[in-house]
Amino acid sequence: MDEIANALHDSNVRFMLVTRGETPWLKEIYGHMGMVVAWCDQLRVLLHPSLGGYWTHCGWNSVIEGVFAGVPFFTFPIAMDQLLISKWRIGRRGHRVKKDDKLDTSMRRDEIVVLLRKFMELDSDAGRDMRKRAKELQHMAQLAITKNGSSEIEAFMKNMVESGTSIIQVQNGI
Repeated sequence: MDEIANALHDSNVRFMLVTRGETPWLKEIYGHMGMVVAWCDQLRVLLHPSLGGYWTHCGWNSVIEGVFAGVPFFTFPIAMDQLLISKWRIGRRGHRVKKDDKLDTSMRRDEIVVLLRKFMELDSDAGRDMRKRAKELQHMAQLAITKNGSSEIEAFMKNMVESGTSIIQVQNGI
């Protein structure tokens, strides 16, 4: 946590950090550049137009909310399925993965600072591409929840029946 805290400070990027536990020391070092809170309404924050990106551990709920909000991700998986989820094309991976795909969360402050600054370069080609991809994913997520969208139960059931019928027809040579 110390490396992340110091990297946020050194990056000169404005941020909001949500962290549990005693954090008065964090509030002291960030000054006006950062806000430290113990809890927030994550979706409400993600939907705010001033948000430039989202540093996430890639937990499933966080990813769903981030995609719905259309923000690019700065990923830093910690455990379990988070590594796999972080490999989706939803932003810049901010972690270092060893050759055997085991997580290495021991990044140094200077490495994090470089990645954060690149991530927040809104006018760079990479920044524009990342934000474009985030908006594409947002559009797909919003379509999925519309009437007859892929997550709407009636459309899902109809699709399953039609798919099942097609599979049976192919298997029977029809």
